[in-house]
Amino acid sequence: MTRRDDDWYRGRLAAPSLQSGGPPRVVIDTDAANEIDDQFALTWALLSPTQLDVQAVYATPFSFAHRLDTAAPRPADMRPYDTPGRGMQRSFEEIERVFEHLGVAAGDRIKHGSTGYLASADEPRESDAAADLVQRALALPEGEALYVLALGCVTNIASALLVAPQIAQRIVVVWTSGFPSHAPHINRSFNLEQDAAASRVLLGSGVPLVYLPGFHVGAQLRLSLPEVERWVQGQGRIGDYLHQLFTHNPLWEMQGVSSFFAHSWVMWDLICVAWMLDANWVPSELVRTPRLDENLRWQPDATRPLMREAYAVRRDAIFADFLGKLKAHAEPAPRS
Repeated sequence: MTRRDDDWYRGRLAAPSLQSGGPPRVVIDTDAANEIDDQFALTWALLSPTQLDVQAVYATPFSFAHRLDTAAPRPADMRPYDTPGRGMQRSFEEIERVFEHLGVAAGDRIKHGSTGYLASADEPRESDAAADLVQRALALPEGEALYVLALGCVTNIASALLVAPQIAQRIVVVWTSGFPSHAPHINRSFNLEQDAAASRVLLGSGVPLVYLPGFHVGAQLRLSLPEVERWVQGQGRIGDYLHQLFTHNPLWEMQGVSSFFAHSWVMWDLICVAWMLDANWVPSELVRTPRLDENLRWQPDATRPLMREAYAVRRDAIFADFLGKLKAHAEPAPRS
């Protein structure tokens, strides 16, 4: 791939704008059955059709098996520890449910992703999602970009980049995971660690990357049960479904939470949609793309291209837009 200069990356990493007179083209790569933030993020994106053209949604593999303490008693719900392929299939079905509860026709927009992680950094995994991403990227009009919102591990995206490296000049990846690139900590981030090979492929591909750290930027996007009961429950079928997900989050047990008292939940993945809708809600700066070492720590690399990295969020503005659209969707249209 021809190496682009910093000015090209600055242009590519600017806030999204209208393309050919319409909203930016978007595909969403999501492990929707993992917990509950993906469903909130997917709902928000689909409720913003004048601002985002959601062309496809990909199911991403996931599994918490690498975090299972084999010496501890087995959890009552073993689904989070299932195989990555089963996690992908469950995510596919969860994406279908979100479309159904919204009353939005999915058509053929939902695609199966990989059934496993990368075996190495030079072996792609075939999937409908990876093939669709390559096809869409190569079909773009000259000079325009396809935004890939990565809400999970990046197996599908890395596979597409390995199959067709030239698409790095046609897409912009918006990914949430890990610590800021200057942090010394080990990146025990679910979206990054479960397929570390894919994470390294993404970071080394030269693709324009909008990196939105989960710790402790996206972590500010918390909702409590009283807020969900007041502003989400009762807002149509999708609002009731999101409320049900909140109160039956499969990760509550994993975290040892048995009561909602004084507890809230982070809607991590909203940050990707937020940056697309209004980049001012997610303040950011341009930095060099780091390397990810074998210990999952960031290492600076002055030879790598620029990426955009968030350092804050406007929590209230983000939730005001999301909850406002949810309410508007639930309200009956006025009679003429």
